[in-house]
Amino acid sequence: MVARALIIAIGLLVLTTGVAAAAPTLPWTLVATRPHDATAFTEGLVAYDGVLLESTGLVGQSTVRRVDATTGRVLESVALAPNEFGEGLTVLGGSATQLTWTQHLLHTFDPASLTATGARGYRFEGWGLTTNGQLLIASDGSATLRWLDPAGLRVTKTVTVKDQGVAISDLNELEYRHGIIWANVWHSDRIALIDPASGKVRAWLNMARLRQRLSFPGEVLNGIARDPITGGMAVTGKLWPQLFVIKLAGQIPAA
Repeated sequence: MVARALIIAIGLLVLTTGVAAAAPTLPWTLVATRPHDATAFTEGLVAYDGVLLESTGLVGQSTVRRVDATTGRVLESVALAPNEFGEGLTVLGGSATQLTWTQHLLHTFDPASLTATGARGYRFEGWGLTTNGQLLIASDGSATLRWLDPAGLRVTKTVTVKDQGVAISDLNELEYRHGIIWANVWHSDRIALIDPASGKVRAWLNMARLRQRLSFPGEVLNGIARDPITGGMAVTGKLWPQLFVIKLAGQIPAA
């Protein structure tokens, strides 16, 4: 009986210590609330030279635009072709790169003027896009993130994003900041903070209480960027009339 009890105890110890704890939900504070174009079906957001660059979606309504980070005023807007659905957007090497959803095209623009500088084929479904300063990092609506060489769009690395061993799919808009990938999860008010080396979710942010501050309902949370005014993080959503600047109130756990 003693031996049997010992075996059961060892088994329970293995089970409890062999399963990783789920990533914690971190607290955050609201720094600022600013206007945002409520007609913008936001798909990508990135800071550049004191303004925000924004990609908007929907067939026949997709644009890339320069936006005043304080007032939300659209400074300049360029329409995509009527059959294209704009998606993720980032700036790397002096070029703004915008994905399309299922049209398998990648557009590039001068980020200062939005002058079109090229279009290339892109073999994946386009969702979110960011950069670590050397490579593009893209999502496709699955749990997979891809690192791509910007010159030839060759995939140099992939990771599967997981929390407690469970794959996190529907990864959408992305932002790379201080060695962490921030990712909107479609149909969710949560942001995953992802370790780029392993794909492990190191923490979550619950943005649900921002909805209470909207002047009228929008759609899903989508849009993450460094705030060019405060250096915090700017977040918004599709058809949201407000953009919010937040600051983490807790430490992201170590990898």
